[in-house]
Amino acid sequence: MPKSTPTKKAITPMMQQYLRIKEDHPNTLLFYRMGDFYELFLDDAIKASNILGITLTSRGQIENKPVPMAGIPHHAADGYIAKLLKASECVAICEQIGDPATSKGPVERKVVRVITPGTLTEDSLLDSHCDSLLCAVFEQKKQYGLATLDLASGRFLLQEIDHEASLKTELARINPAEILISEDSSLSTLLATHKGLNLMADWHFDQQTATRLLNKQFGTQDLKGFGCHAMTLALSAAGALLQYLKDTHQSSLPHLQSIKVIQQTDFITLDAATRQHLELDYHPSGNMHFTLFGLLNRCKTTMGTRLLRRWIHLPLRDQSIIKHRYLAVEQLQTQTIIDQLQASLKQTGDIERITSRIALLTARPRDLVVLRDTLKAVPAIQNTLANLDAPRLKTLLDQTGNHQTLAELLDKAIVDNPPVLIRDGGVIANGYDEKLDELKNISANADQFLLEIELKEREFSQISTLKLNYNRVHGYYIEVPRSQANKVPDYFIRKQTLKNVERYITPELKTFEDKVLHAKEQALSYEKELYNALLLSMAPQLSALQSCAEALAEIDLLTNFAERAATLNFNQPSLSNTAGISIKQGRHPIVESVIDTPFIANDIELNSSQKMLIITGPNMGGKSTYMRQIALLTLMAHIGCYIPASEAHFGPIDQIFTRIGATDDLASGRSTFMVEMSETANILHNASDKSLVLMDEIGRGTSTFDGLSLAWACADYLANKTQPFTLFATHYFEMTSLPESAPTAKNVHLDAIEHGDHIVFLHAVKDGAANQSYGLQVAALAGVPKTVISNARLKLASLENQQSNLENPTQTHTQFDIFNTANNQATTDFIEQLSPDDLSPKEALEALYQLKSLTN
Repeated sequence: MPKSTPTKKAITPMMQQYLRIKEDHPNTLLFYRMGDFYELFLDDAIKASNILGITLTSRGQIENKPVPMAGIPHHAADGYIAKLLKASECVAICEQIGDPATSKGPVERKVVRVITPGTLTEDSLLDSHCDSLLCAVFEQKKQYGLATLDLASGRFLLQEIDHEASLKTELARINPAEILISEDSSLSTLLATHKGLNLMADWHFDQQTATRLLNKQFGTQDLKGFGCHAMTLALSAAGALLQYLKDTHQSSLPHLQSIKVIQQTDFITLDAATRQHLELDYHPSGNMHFTLFGLLNRCKTTMGTRLLRRWIHLPLRDQSIIKHRYLAVEQLQTQTIIDQLQASLKQTGDIERITSRIALLTARPRDLVVLRDTLKAVPAIQNTLANLDAPRLKTLLDQTGNHQTLAELLDKAIVDNPPVLIRDGGVIANGYDEKLDELKNISANADQFLLEIELKEREFSQISTLKLNYNRVHGYYIEVPRSQANKVPDYFIRKQTLKNVERYITPELKTFEDKVLHAKEQALSYEKELYNALLLSMAPQLSALQSCAEALAEIDLLTNFAERAATLNFNQPSLSNTAGISIKQGRHPIVESVIDTPFIANDIELNSSQKMLIITGPNMGGKSTYMRQIALLTLMAHIGCYIPASEAHFGPIDQIFTRIGATDDLASGRSTFMVEMSETANILHNASDKSLVLMDEIGRGTSTFDGLSLAWACADYLANKTQPFTLFATHYFEMTSLPESAPTAKNVHLDAIEHGDHIVFLHAVKDGAANQSYGLQVAALAGVPKTVISNARLKLASLENQQSNLENPTQTHTQFDIFNTANNQATTDFIEQLSPDDLSPKEALEALYQLKSLTN
């Protein structure tokens, strides 16, 4: 109940009804339908007015206090609801379901749907380029079951996870709009910062109930056919998710027809930090062109765009699937095929989401027009692919299916350009239904009908002055002069007698009157019935439409890969079971696309005998670019995309880890260095000998000696213990001696040359270690004042001189050197032979001078 809920004493019947409904939906904003508006009352009104910026008024009083009220037009509700969802609010839609004409007291109302961030299907509330996912997590003894659903497409996935770190990684990947957990789960602390967190009663996660719900949903006796019958934790999560959907949507969800199991070993793992550092589909500037997704996305359908985003976040380990994608891209690379397919794909719409709205009976008339046009475009796509024999393309071709019958039905049923909403009428085409055509004709051609009746009755009665008229009081009537009244047929029924005329009604005219007076209302009501029946009639074809949507999305994406390869000079990599990463003339795909000068290509060779590169070189020299380039090319190769390199070979890769850049997490109380160490710890704990690890400037957040010690220890651990394929960039030149103790490590550097006070970055990777960092030159390039640079040069010279003195002591060095072993021994021997008690003052002074000479 809202906080300010009053007692029900002296409350109007309407408010009593509102409060009763609100009791069942305490954590949502209740949109209570009143005429053409959705009204909100009490605390809901106050909250909505603040979020939406709408006027807060009042309606009546309760206990001598005004009742806060705020309202929005029902036809504009989507925009307001979207804003509330963005503020992490949920909305319960309460509609009138009773008949106002027959209701005594308030019209009966009912919540027909609860709209939450994870249960959206409407185009107006969804980002067409992103999946909106609902997720349920069930925990038991630090084991986790995860169920994920995209309601807008019907994609229902299950997986089980062994570690908390893996759970966090997976949630970072899917980025759910809403997460459901048990109210007693320890996950409430771990996920407390997630804006879409919902706590549910424990009984929602009962496994037996879940299994029963899922079998009922899929019409099966057991779940063995889906391969998930033994996944008790995941099934518990899936049951809670399904029950939540039924409660919010109040429908049977017929488009949820199967469930798929995901194994973590099927995909290359990318943790949250790696996704952020590699800027896969998000850039801090907000410019999508600076991301891998932005570079690769030239898809012609929103379905293909969403699939690209999923593939980028789920690179595969299964090389056979990737190779089939390569072959498909190879056969699609002919420019004629690319042009033909992309032209046809432009004619298609988002039938993945439209199919879901059809299943939920929320599809709008224009959705059906888009579906019809898409199904008409499919044959052209099929014809273009017909002569290609790549196995994946042949599978997708078969999956698109034959939808001619449905396309013809929609052609017959829906007008070419229908209104947005069915309530406006004019959606069903003429000739689809005789009864509807008749109602429309009556309403549109009433005058013609009346003229025909008048002529017919005049001819039959032989009364030439007979007229057919209408008024609001008496409706339709036949008027005959009293002098001709003796000629009226027997079926004329007297309706009114006036001074000079008699007025009659006939059974036919009475029927027509009823039809005309109610024709528009009846036509609209009947048209809605026909429309809903049309949606219901499509239920048997939902599965085929979903398959067609999936096929079109992948055809679009593979064609997009072919276009990108041709346009950006990408080449096909090779995959094998031989461990290693070998890239010739590799280029950073994003940097290359945004710079005006030619990109300097570089090679890399990592294999069983050379697993770590210690990368040194100047600031701004390209170390981070080079490292990210290798990771991005590896990822691209494992989603089936060609890459910017003249030649490339990849062996098995299980994970990609990165530790790049300096960031803090002040909200969680973590400094930049703490974030760096947390990410480093994750890598050291989880990397394997098949992982690709990128580590940049480890130890930068603490003192020099601490940082150097940590960097050395981390690199030594990776090189000699876990042995992943590692790129380790550093400014600690002491690190360049690591290959002496780690046989699989090698030094490389990014080259630069100094010209006077300036520096020229060559961006070329060469063998061996760099000799300096050129930090002052880079500072000058950044615009640091010249006086500061000059002072820095003086300080640098002083520090270098001190370091030189420490490393090469001279005769003028007067500080007692505790590290000079020879001096220590001579001094010790001299002191040990002294007997202070036996020394005279003069002998003691001579001993002191001799001791001084030993330290010089």
